[in-house]
Amino acid sequence: MVGETVTLAGWVTRARDLRKIMFIVLRDSSGDIQVTVKKDGSNDFADLDLGREDVLKVTGKVVESKVAQAGVEFIPDSIEVMNRAQQPLPFDLFGPVKAELDTRLNYRFMDFRRPRTNAIFRVQNVLLTSFRGFLSDRGYLEFQPPCVIASASEGGADLFRLPYFEKEAFLAQSPQLYKQMCAISFEKVYTITPIWRAEKFNTPTHLNEVRQMDIEQAFADDETVMKVLEEILVYMLIEVKEKCPGELELLGREITVPELPLRRITYTEAVEMLQGAGEEMAWGDDFSKPQERRLTDLVGDEAFFMKDWPSVQKAFYAMPYPENPEVVHAFDLLYSGVEISSGTMRVHIPELLRQQLRKKGLNPDNFTHYIESFSYGAPPHAGWSIGLERLTMTVTGMNNIRECCMFPRDRDRLVP
Repeated sequence: MVGETVTLAGWVTRARDLRKIMFIVLRDSSGDIQVTVKKDGSNDFADLDLGREDVLKVTGKVVESKVAQAGVEFIPDSIEVMNRAQQPLPFDLFGPVKAELDTRLNYRFMDFRRPRTNAIFRVQNVLLTSFRGFLSDRGYLEFQPPCVIASASEGGADLFRLPYFEKEAFLAQSPQLYKQMCAISFEKVYTITPIWRAEKFNTPTHLNEVRQMDIEQAFADDETVMKVLEEILVYMLIEVKEKCPGELELLGREITVPELPLRRITYTEAVEMLQGAGEEMAWGDDFSKPQERRLTDLVGDEAFFMKDWPSVQKAFYAMPYPENPEVVHAFDLLYSGVEISSGTMRVHIPELLRQQLRKKGLNPDNFTHYIESFSYGAPPHAGWSIGLERLTMTVTGMNNIRECCMFPRDRDRLVP
């Protein structure tokens, strides 16, 4: 490349005009290069006036340089200003003064140009592609569930309702019912899909629209899919370490890849550990975020499973233990003190499914199509879900999940 005539295009990170010479740092997706513009009367650059984030196309030669940080600089023969950025910018992309998160989200298209924000989503991209690659290579079929549904996926009132011609419909809480329908025919399926929950919270770890990465597997129980989950977690972390070293360094992150198999503790053991550490908690309660972090400290592992949950804490489709129906085949995966995934073995027997629906205060008549799908030879099956934004948040070390969603939706934000 050195000595060849090439054309580059990108954004002006900064420009320093010293009258007879101008130094421009030009940035594209591959990084920065210094463009050295000589104003010696032999070219048309005398009146060149540039602002930060102006978009340029430059043609010229790359030459070796002992001064430029990269060891090379670009000597242009021509410069085209393709578009100018309005000045001043909404916030400084590279300066020491940090803009508030709300301001950055209001101008998200610009925030993506910040090195740290850019790094977060390059890490997320590797998480997504490695998730998809791992499962596709192992014979899982990717499916696309509907996002507009006729009844609640998991029960409860926290649904977004919308008119659907002469009917009422809902935004999907989960692809749960559809991935089960697919698994009992295709055997092994996965999806990456948005889901919506209408809870009126506003916390650093929750959004009202998130992306889920789900699998469902026939002829499987909870232990079968827990093994898949721990293997895919380790695979994704290794891929991020290998493919994003620069991004991790920029974010100040050093990833520890857990050793397999991950430790498994029961819900009851977890409650007893917290009680022994002075936490006020009764059997049947859910864990708060601080309790999850405390439990991670008590267990002493970076990642571990918590299994055999109370039925009251899990959805109607979780398979109960025959000898103790108040406990179900359910598990959570905690990583770095955060719950990043949960799953269950599912109820595949129609009458037991109706019974579990009634137990949750739900009307089986509203789930007729779902229940019917298990009436024609449905095998035992199980699955789990990973929250993409929450996993990204954990891997990148962010304190607010909004940093890890390109266009976050919560009770206060509907744009951009």
